[in-house]
Amino acid sequence: MNQKHFDKMKNGQGFIAALDQSGGSTPKALAGYGVTEDQYSNENEMFDLVHQMRTRIITSPAFNTEQILGAILFEQTMDREIEGQYTADYLASQGIVPFLKVDKGLADKENGVQLMKPIHDLDETLRRANERNIFGTKMRSVVHEPNEEAIKAVVDQQFEVGKQIIEADLVPIIEPEVDINSSDKLKSEEILKDEILKHLNALNDDQYVMLKLTIPEQPNHYKELIDHPNVVRVVALSGGYSRDEANNRLKDHVGLIASFSRALVTELNVNQTKEQFNDALQAAVNSIYDASVNKNK
Repeated sequence: MNQKHFDKMKNGQGFIAALDQSGGSTPKALAGYGVTEDQYSNENEMFDLVHQMRTRIITSPAFNTEQILGAILFEQTMDREIEGQYTADYLASQGIVPFLKVDKGLADKENGVQLMKPIHDLDETLRRANERNIFGTKMRSVVHEPNEEAIKAVVDQQFEVGKQIIEADLVPIIEPEVDINSSDKLKSEEILKDEILKHLNALNDDQYVMLKLTIPEQPNHYKELIDHPNVVRVVALSGGYSRDEANNRLKDHVGLIASFSRALVTELNVNQTKEQFNDALQAAVNSIYDASVNKNK
């Protein structure tokens, strides 16, 4: 494990940028950026365009180490280069901690949750992540309803995979997202916290995880998780909230920082001038940083 990256993630001031849209979500991400499906004719061209978008974000002066602690990458982004360096190496050279999305998407909804699809090539992916100087990984499940047994299954699966990632000397970001439209979001979050705590309390002293969770309904609901000795950091996804709403909700939670995706890039457009693009990104970065760091105590 890279100790410098660990210390930055544990103690640094800022937030994590989630730049890991993949597969089925890539056309939507490109469309939001102003690139329509008639502008590419196959998957390779699509991924070339999304890498151009991510390169433009990452090389912008607004994407700075004073406000951004880390960035989550899609596997193809990890394997591509920015200014002659592999993406993770470029990020690290800028003082930004690189993470990799490793899940293969969600299984169908069952019993009010969506588990992760099997990750058959995880060992190989983790080997390559280490070669590419990745610090940690991210994997997502979704909770739609407060079904105790099903939420337990989600958390069990997350920590089972998480331990495999720890064995590979990487730090897993455990992400059991609670759908913001959950039939009972508050109850789902209560069950989720209890299940996560059971697993955290069973970890060895040298086993560390991060948690990526939906901003909860109850202020400081996840304080016990944030303070847990086996937790490097707890970060929040925007989950479909607008940036303003996500920021406002985040301010109610001491120690919880952002790991936003759509809420970060929503005002960026391929047709913007360099100045317009950088200004729009800087405004987004400033607002998310303020919500993460300069919040009500």
